[in-house]
Amino acid sequence: MFALILASVLIASAFGFGKPPIEPLSSRVVNGEEAKPHSWPWQISLQYQSGSSWYHTCGGSIIAENWVMTAAHCISSGRNYRVLVGKHDLSVDEDGAMAISAQKIIVHEKWNSLFVALGNDIALIKLSEPVIESETVQFGTIPPAGSILPNNHPCYITGWGRLSTGGPLPERLQQALMPAVDHATCSRSDWWGSSIKESMVCAGGDGIVAGCNGDSGGPLNCMNSYGTWEVHGIASFVSGLGCNTQKKPTVFTRVSSFNDWIDKVMMNN
Repeated sequence: MFALILASVLIASAFGFGKPPIEPLSSRVVNGEEAKPHSWPWQISLQYQSGSSWYHTCGGSIIAENWVMTAAHCISSGRNYRVLVGKHDLSVDEDGAMAISAQKIIVHEKWNSLFVALGNDIALIKLSEPVIESETVQFGTIPPAGSILPNNHPCYITGWGRLSTGGPLPERLQQALMPAVDHATCSRSDWWGSSIKESMVCAGGDGIVAGCNGDSGGPLNCMNSYGTWEVHGIASFVSGLGCNTQKKPTVFTRVSSFNDWIDKVMMNN
């Protein structure tokens, strides 16, 4: 099966983790919709420098005042990166938005770019200066270690990824409702088969709504029973047959498989 890569130590604050001051739209990225501005305030745009210009390459999530979580496959050695926080429309200047350079990037030591299906598609970016929380910038919440989403649990993918396979990149943040697909279903032979590991989570697969190139590294946002949004996934890969291929849901790194690794990296760096 060919796969296309989609290119909890927390500090208390006055803002409730996982409860955006601006509530997301509650309606039903490919075949998604424009998100309500700043309703996913932990979403970032990871950008790389080429000449004197910066270009969006991946998404990510703010998880602490100077840490961002993204996908390992988003990182290329030798590139200069920055993180945009507080953004909705990448084409305009916005109040409260900020560009912060990457001080250090730690890619999971078991990530292998030649074998995406082995998993471990996670990286942490230490920012050169701390993020200041506001109504438009907030830390995402990491789920408890070992958390498993039930089949069809409602989750949202968010990002500035392509609007269709090979299609244009949007300027404004998109969101799409993509229910979780349990491991038993996603690992069936007519779905993703053995490409799916226990350290991954699938979402979507209806052949209509999906993540796509540019959504990589961004969050799979799922609400828990307390009404708090948690970042359960890091967008990792889709089918090489097309982003919105039926029975080939978007595959995410399951964040709750990496709590110990996240804590270790943040404490030691």
